[in-house]
Amino acid sequence: MLTRLFRGWRPTWPDLLLSLAVTVAGLVESFGRQGLGYDQIENPTPMAVGAIVSGVLLLFRRTFPMTALLALTVLGFAVQRMTNAEYYAAWHLYSTLILLHGVASAAELRSRRGIAGLGCLLVAYGHLQTLRHVDVPEVLITAIFVGVAYTSGILLRRQMDRTARLARHSTRLEMEREERARWAVAEERARIARELHDIVSHNVSLMTLHVGGVRRMLGDGQERERALLLGVEQAGRETVGELMLMLGMLRASIGGDPPTPQPGLDRLDELVAQVGEAGPQIESRIIGTPVPLSSGLDLSAYRLVQEALTNVLKHARASSVDITIAYGPAELSILVINDGAGPDDDAVRRLPDGGHGLIGMRERTEMHGGELSVGPIAGGNYRVFARFPLG
Repeated sequence: MLTRLFRGWRPTWPDLLLSLAVTVAGLVESFGRQGLGYDQIENPTPMAVGAIVSGVLLLFRRTFPMTALLALTVLGFAVQRMTNAEYYAAWHLYSTLILLHGVASAAELRSRRGIAGLGCLLVAYGHLQTLRHVDVPEVLITAIFVGVAYTSGILLRRQMDRTARLARHSTRLEMEREERARWAVAEERARIARELHDIVSHNVSLMTLHVGGVRRMLGDGQERERALLLGVEQAGRETVGELMLMLGMLRASIGGDPPTPQPGLDRLDELVAQVGEAGPQIESRIIGTPVPLSSGLDLSAYRLVQEALTNVLKHARASSVDITIAYGPAELSILVINDGAGPDDDAVRRLPDGGHGLIGMRERTEMHGGELSVGPIAGGNYRVFARFPLG
C-alpha cells in the first residue's frame, strides 16, 4: 500500500533546496541560541530534531501538502511542550508558510480539497497564536504573512490553470491547422485528378475510335488482325468506363462542374489580360521555340502560372509582374517575378509548404518530375520558378 501511495512522489530540486535551507537554519537556530536567558533555548535537541523533521515534511509539499501541514502543526506543538519555548521557532514559521503556499496551489478553493485546505490554514494559524507573550501586533503580523503565503498559492494555481488551458488551446489549433493542411493537399490532388480524368478519358476515347477505324479498313483475310484490334478497342472502351466509375466521382465531390476543355499555355495571353485588368502591369515573354506538350503537362504549366498570378493579387500587392516561359531541349522553365512581398504573410506562413496555392503548385510540379522554387529574392521581389523535364 505504501508503495502505491509513494509511487508518484518524486521531490524536485526546489523541494530539496527548501528542505535543506530550513533544516540548516533550524540547526543553526537550535544550537546557536542555546542558553538559559530569555529568547534562548535550554534544551536544543528537540528543536534540532524538529528542524530535521520539518525539512523532511517539505519534501512532500507537492504530493501531500495538507497532510504535511497538519503533521508540522503537531510537530510544533510537541516541540513547544518539550522545550517550553516562548517565541516562534524560525524553522516552524518558514515551513508553515511554505506548506500553506502548497496547500493553496493544490486545489480550487470552491472544491472539497480547497475547503479542507482552508481548514488546515486555520488550524496552523491558531497554533501559532498559542505561544506565550503573543500580543495584537504579533497576531496581525502573523496574519499578514499567512495571508500572503496562502494568496500567492491561489494566484500560482490560477496561473498554472491558465497556462494549461492555453497549452491545450494551442495544441488544438495546431491539430486543426495540420488537418486543414491535409485537407488542402487532398482537395488539390482531387482537383488535379479530375482534370487528368478529363484528359485521359478524351485521349483514350480518341485512341479507341482510331483503332476502330483501322479495324474497319482491314480487308478480307486479315481476321487475326481484325480480332486483335477488336480486343484493343474493347479494352479501350472498358478503360474509359472504369475511369468514369473510379474518377468521375471526384467531379461530384468537388462541385459537379460540367466537363470543359482544359486550358494550356496557348491561352496564357487570355489569362494575362484577365489578371491585368485587376491592377498589376503584367509582361510575358516566350524564350525558345515552343514544342508540343502533353495535355497533362500543358495544363499543369498553365495552372502554375495561374496560381502564381492569383497569389500576386491576394497577397503580394505588386504593381508589376514579369512572366518568362522558356523552352529548352530537355526542359520547360517557368519564371514569375513580382515586385511585391509574396504570399509569405503570417497567415500563409503558418501553413506547411506556404499555403494552399503553393501546395497546388508543388503537387503539379512534382507530378511531372519537376522542381519548384518559391521565395523572396534580392531587391525586395518575389519569385516563383518551376522546371519541368520534357520527353
